[in-house]
Formats: sequence, C-alpha cells, structure tokens
Amino acid sequence: MNEIVDEINKLKKEKNAIILAHNYQIPDIQDIADFVGDSLDLSKKAKATDINLIVFCGVQFMAETAKILSPQKTVLLPEKDAGCPMAEMITSKDVRDLRKKYPDAAIVAYVNTNADVKAEVDVCCTSANAVKVVNSLPERKIVFLPDKNLGHYVKINTKKEVILWWGYCPVHDPGISLNEVKKMKNEYPEAVLMVHPEAPPEVVDIADYVLSTNGMVKTAKELDKKEFIVGTEEGLTYRLKKENPDKEFYRIKTAVCVNMKKTNLTSVLNALRHEQYKIELPEDTIIRAKRALDRMLKYS
Repeated sequence: MNEIVDEINKLKKEKNAIILAHNYQIPDIQDIADFVGDSLDLSKKAKATDINLIVFCGVQFMAETAKILSPQKTVLLPEKDAGCPMAEMITSKDVRDLRKKYPDAAIVAYVNTNADVKAEVDVCCTSANAVKVVNSLPERKIVFLPDKNLGHYVKINTKKEVILWWGYCPVHDPGISLNEVKKMKNEYPEAVLMVHPEAPPEVVDIADYVLSTNGMVKTAKELDKKEFIVGTEEGLTYRLKKENPDKEFYRIKTAVCVNMKKTNLTSVLNALRHEQYKIELPEDTIIRAKRALDRMLKYS
C-alpha cells in the first residue's frame, strides 16, 4: 500500500494534479486527498485551484460539476462506473416536461444531478443552501428535484409552493430508518443526533441537528458534546473521528453507498498514470449547466 501511495504522490507532483475526495470515500482515499469535503465544498475547491488535472474521488455528477466549473481543466473520475442512483431518477426530458407543466415555476435542482439535467434548470442547490436558494428566488412556485426528502425539508422551511419530484437517495432512505435511529438513540442516550436532510422526514423530525456533511463536521468540532449519532453515509464517521479523536461517532451501519466505495488506491493510481476516464461534456451543456451552478455558488 505504501508503494502505491508513494507512486500516487510522485505522479501527482509530476502532473501538477490535485486529488479531491468526498466525505463518503473510504479512509485510504480520504488520507491521500488534498481536500476532503461535500459537494459544494469540493465544487468550490475545483473552481479555485490553478492546477490543470483534477482527480475527483466521488461519483459521476460530482466530477461533472468540477468539469462544468473548470472546463479548461482535465477532470478524471477514477472509477468510471461510480454513479449516483438518485441522479439517474431524473432526465433532461423530465425537466423539459416539468417546465411545460409548470410554466410559472422556477425549477431548482439538487446538485446531485447529471450535467444534462443541470443544463435544463434555473438554479442548482446543495443540502447546505437549498432553503436559502429557494427563498431567494422571485417565483412563488418552485419545482424541486430530484430528492423528495430534501425537497420536503425545503417545503417546511419556506412559504412558497414547492412541487416535489419523486426521487430519493437509497443510502438515506431506506438506509436510515426511523426504527434504526430510535434503536441507536436508546443505545446512546447522551449522543447528539445529526441527520442529513436526504433522510426520511420522520427521521429528520427527531434530529437534534439537520445538516449537510460539512455542516456535521463543523458542528461536531464546535459543539461541547462527546457523543454523536451520524445520520448520513457511514464514511463520514472516519473524518469526524480523525478530526475529533476525543469524541465518539456512531455510524448507521445500513447507510452505505456502494458507488462511493468503488474508488480505491489502485484506481486513483491508474487514473493518474493513464489519465483515464476523463469527463467529457458537450460545450452547450457546460455553458447552460454553469449558469445554474454559478447561481448556486452565490448562496454558499
């Protein structure tokens, strides 16, 4: 393993590359990354860096986002089959049909969508800024896609009419169930319950904090508490423990994203060595999707 890490670091230096890793990546990947974060955080890092080669350890839509924001740079996805089931639950045709059905509505897309969908919407959002984005829009009617649970969370935090698409994240729903969370609360009665808004509404309702992954990182660090139940994909607990060794973090064992776990040290090495699995997008898609992402970044 050390030989692979050494080779990765050597190639990274030779090729002036940067490695970005989502909070859900396996420990080995988080440890070699230049930056670890959530979708919004990594999107901003990808845009700000002056490095020409980006190795994005995440899933397809995240690497696409980096490419959209930095079209002149080469973006590599180490595992070409690392997709997002929720992103596949909405298509660009679906968005066009929704616009015809609701011509007076603004269409807001969670950043967990593919590039062709982003190109069709008015603005993107993340779990951290979804409410802020929706409340900032002049339209009184909002179509929110694809995640019905994040959309529900937005709906109860705005006075606007919010029309929800039916999509969902299987990791959070049914991966994080009310029964499992209640069981953990009974097992760890002193623990703070942090829940991602992609979780089912009944789980969100009993949470102490409803947060994005980076929001969980910040809260765990700042809060004067020693125990936390982490209501999101289990990979985040590695970063939380690493940054807060004096605290305890309890993962929900049923909340595992198999696509996030596909990336390993060998796939990162091969990506760097062969510059393989480049993200290629049509210029028109990049231009149109970038407008929606740029609007999102105003609310970060």
